[in-house]
Amino acid sequence: MGIATINPATGEVVKTFESLTDSEIEACLESAEQAFTRYRYLPFDKKAEWMNRAAEILERDAQRFAQIMTLEMGKPIKDAIAEAKKSALVCRFYGENAPQFLADVPAASDATRSFVRYQPLGAILAVMPWNFPFWQVFRFAAPALMAGNVGLLKHASNVPQCALAIAEIFKAAGFPPGVFQTLLVGADKVAQIVADPRVKAATLTGSEPAGASLASEAGKNLKKTVLELGGSDPFIVLESADLEAAVQTAVTARMLNNGQSCIAAKRFILADRIAGEFEKKLVAKFKALKVGDPMLPDTEVGPLATPGILKDIDEQVQTCLAAGAIALTGGHRLSERPGNFYAPTILASIPPGTPADQEEFFGPVALLFRVKSLDEAIALANSTSFGLGASAWTTDTAEQDRLTLELEAGAVFINGLVKSDPRLPFGGIKRSGYGRELSIQGIHEFVNVKTVWIK
Repeated sequence: MGIATINPATGEVVKTFESLTDSEIEACLESAEQAFTRYRYLPFDKKAEWMNRAAEILERDAQRFAQIMTLEMGKPIKDAIAEAKKSALVCRFYGENAPQFLADVPAASDATRSFVRYQPLGAILAVMPWNFPFWQVFRFAAPALMAGNVGLLKHASNVPQCALAIAEIFKAAGFPPGVFQTLLVGADKVAQIVADPRVKAATLTGSEPAGASLASEAGKNLKKTVLELGGSDPFIVLESADLEAAVQTAVTARMLNNGQSCIAAKRFILADRIAGEFEKKLVAKFKALKVGDPMLPDTEVGPLATPGILKDIDEQVQTCLAAGAIALTGGHRLSERPGNFYAPTILASIPPGTPADQEEFFGPVALLFRVKSLDEAIALANSTSFGLGASAWTTDTAEQDRLTLELEAGAVFINGLVKSDPRLPFGGIKRSGYGRELSIQGIHEFVNVKTVWIK
């Protein structure tokens, strides 16, 4: 259908939007170019003033923004409210910390004086996903704009009202025209925009094919990219773990955003001795989850974002079941209601050679595996082509040391939920992408690291 708001809880087409024409795209690119010539030299305190005002708007109108998110992609309303507030947090973080993150760094050399200076590049294209339609954008935009860059947002085509609302936030906060623009365009226009010489770099959060496509286009044009792609994150539970805490966190880690999160725990790797008890507790909690209208405050699991995602997750589950896996709960669509609902599902006894080995399961499906040793747990955790995040549960410090050293991931969390935090760098390795967002590393991705040598 192109660019449209389609309520995933009902299937209703709420509103459709026209894609920008080539002449309108040209006007946006020229506006970004002109804005950058002035904006790049503004002092940090002025940019921080506007960024903090954006945070105030996000906090003040969190309920309204949450309703747009939930309407367009189906996350529970309480999670959407939290997302709006977390977006405010990243605005405040970079508003406060950008000056020291980008301060000149003295360097010893044969010069009288030498140092490293960080300067903005220009217009940065952000190709963003629907699953965290505000947070993903603001964690790009806050560091990029505080560094003096200008932003061009190509958002997912099923969240156009989120995309337009974000542009309005930056406008209302006081940022000059052209500094942040939403481009309502389809994926077919991305290559054209990347190739334009006024666009200096690009970032994408999304699927492997989308990341490969963007990286290819950027490579042809010698432009830097940052990619945050899929994940099949392991959640390792060893014998010494606090089982109650691990089970409770496991539910949150798998059901976050209706199971549609790159850093959701997807493969639960359990030590044999505690596996039975863990499974029993996890099944009870999955069966107790409240599935329903995501606009209701007590709903815990809402619909999947699109019919295509619903179809994909069901096909993966049915393939596993046909190969001999067992569904401890769920394993089917919730066809008695309209919308894209899938039952919270736990698969166990999964034989080799199924989609569970290598594919990302983007929905409310937990995959359980049993192991006999720490060596086996680490080997299984590292056996996929992904490397985004990993969570491991043990009170044994020697095991903790091995896990943090040997797990192949961009982040390892011990006895906790894998999450993004403005204070910590975020990103993956292997087919989960490259580059980092957030923290000081995130703001350094899209700057010219300039060497200055004076004698």
